[in-house]
Amino acid sequence: MATVLERVLPPDWRPVLEKVRRGERLSGEEGLRLLTSNRLTPLGALADEARRLRAGDQVYFNNNAHINYSNVCAIHCRFCAFGKSRNHPEGYAYSIGQIVEKAAAYARLGVTEFHMVGGLHPDLPFDWYLDMLRAVKAAAPEAHLKCFTAIEMLHFSKISGLPLEEVLSRLKEAGLGSMPGGGAEIFAPRVRNIICKPKETAEEWLWVHDTAHSLGIKSNATMLYGHVERPEEIIDHLLRLREQQDRSGGFQAFIPLAFHPANTDLSDLPGPTGYLDLRVVAVARLLLDNFRFIKSYWVMMSPRMAQISLAFGANDVDGTVREEKIYHMAGAVTPQLQTPEELLSLIWEAGRIPAERDTLYNVIHEYPARPPEGWRPLLVGDAAAAADVAPSGPPSVPLTLTDLEEVEA
Repeated sequence: MATVLERVLPPDWRPVLEKVRRGERLSGEEGLRLLTSNRLTPLGALADEARRLRAGDQVYFNNNAHINYSNVCAIHCRFCAFGKSRNHPEGYAYSIGQIVEKAAAYARLGVTEFHMVGGLHPDLPFDWYLDMLRAVKAAAPEAHLKCFTAIEMLHFSKISGLPLEEVLSRLKEAGLGSMPGGGAEIFAPRVRNIICKPKETAEEWLWVHDTAHSLGIKSNATMLYGHVERPEEIIDHLLRLREQQDRSGGFQAFIPLAFHPANTDLSDLPGPTGYLDLRVVAVARLLLDNFRFIKSYWVMMSPRMAQISLAFGANDVDGTVREEKIYHMAGAVTPQLQTPEELLSLIWEAGRIPAERDTLYNVIHEYPARPPEGWRPLLVGDAAAAADVAPSGPPSVPLTLTDLEEVEA
């Protein structure tokens, strides 16, 4: 007797299902055919089957906090609403003392991970970043520091005159635990020339992560979609990530990032549709057979879309976040916080098993498959409205070299 999946699947997709069930790798051509199809229900069912076979029914989240330490940036990318010049009225840079104050407040709330990224500040020396990591680690010794994108690592190498491997090693000694995956955007040169010409090349991004992996530093991988990319460029991006994972094996999760056009130089673009959100998640699950974790970042997709994506191959919903500037400066209207209670509710209602994790995907707390008696689904913001959240505080004025003597180390 045919299963429900087999009954809803188009006949020409049956070979793909058989490859998924046998654990065989899909080709780029198969991925492109799936991505460009508008048959969303069977695509979701196919990706959900791959998720079930490769990763099980647990959905992961963590108690994390973002600290965007500065938006002052020496380059300008057309897709970015976050980066500002040092003299821009919206430019800011926190002192190390302010960052430590935030970290200590978040640590009292049980945060296990700090996600810290910023712009390419033209005045801060490399030692400032080392001092910042040491200070945060001293204030929150149990927390994991996931910091600095690939372009930031290349910036540190440039301003310090040190080889990339030495930069990474010194950061690791100062407390760096892992790297986020930001800055990948779309690897295709055509797209990068349009949206982020001043940034690193795809080859440089992959090299930074390859080097980090060789030093035992885990990282994530991302892809920014919903702007000027073509379907074949999405597939190329996913295949290059898959190839890099085959080589170095250090990626933990893949995170598709939905483009937010507001307040950018590309504000005339409409941004991604809900159909594209779900198709990208599903095809990523199907093509990235060497990534166990596919994350739906609720800050960009919305909590509701992230919840729906759990039926399209995703098995991670990120974390509590608490304060996020990069996408909210680009017009995101999602909350700044999802409490653990809201994340549990989101996962249970989707019929999955919640698991709180640390940054390296060690499970901190396993929850039952079903919610406790009397549980009711929480609306977005129910718990967040009453939660204690560390105050963000006003941005400091942009730092210059003359300010560095006053910065707490």
